[in-house]
Amino acid sequence: MTAPQWSRGRGAEEGRWSIGAVLDRLRGEFPDVTISKIRFLESEGLVSPARSASGYRQFSGEDLERLRFVLAAQRDHYLPLKVIKQQLDERDQEASGEARPLVAVPSGAPDASVAPSKVRLTREDLLSEAGIDVATLAALEQYGIVRPGPAGFYDTDAVELARTASALTEFGIEPRHLRAFRAAADRETGLLQQVVGPVARQRDPDAAARAEDLLREMAGLSVRLHALLIRVGLREGLPR
Repeated sequence: MTAPQWSRGRGAEEGRWSIGAVLDRLRGEFPDVTISKIRFLESEGLVSPARSASGYRQFSGEDLERLRFVLAAQRDHYLPLKVIKQQLDERDQEASGEARPLVAVPSGAPDASVAPSKVRLTREDLLSEAGIDVATLAALEQYGIVRPGPAGFYDTDAVELARTASALTEFGIEPRHLRAFRAAADRETGLLQQVVGPVARQRDPDAAARAEDLLREMAGLSVRLHALLIRVGLREGLPR
């Protein structure tokens, strides 16, 4: 996946916009973004819009590009906000002149977006996209690896799960062997929800945005920790 880029003062739209107008410009690429999310990113210092005489936010083209960079870095590379802010701050501190595009550096963990997929795939779509047969899908569903949504449709995560599980069968690992992965994932999910739940229930406009970013960051760390533990365990099990 291509890393998001942002170059200060280049390629930005001209003009000044209200927070609602900025939301309209971002929603095409980031359907889940909200006004609360934009305000939260402002409170975290990722963007600093000007204010009108009456106190209303006025976002510039550069502000808009910063927001696009932040949202893409979170969605595509699962970078924590503090890492994104550090990258933006480093660019802000550079000497004036032609700045090279800012490229988000992946965190080393697989993508771990917690936002629900908007794609609705039928059973036939899933079989075609994942390249598996009916028997394999039935086994994956039996052991809880792939789960359809309440309406019976699948999303893109289900496709990736099916593809990955199918690839493991080439090494002799069958769907029934993956129950341990499902059980471990469910336990980790429950643990993270215990931390995020109280944040999401706070009664202020930015609670949902804070909870989403907290869950996103913890999910990425959890994925990275899990991958490292597996790698270390496999390495220790190799003959010396």
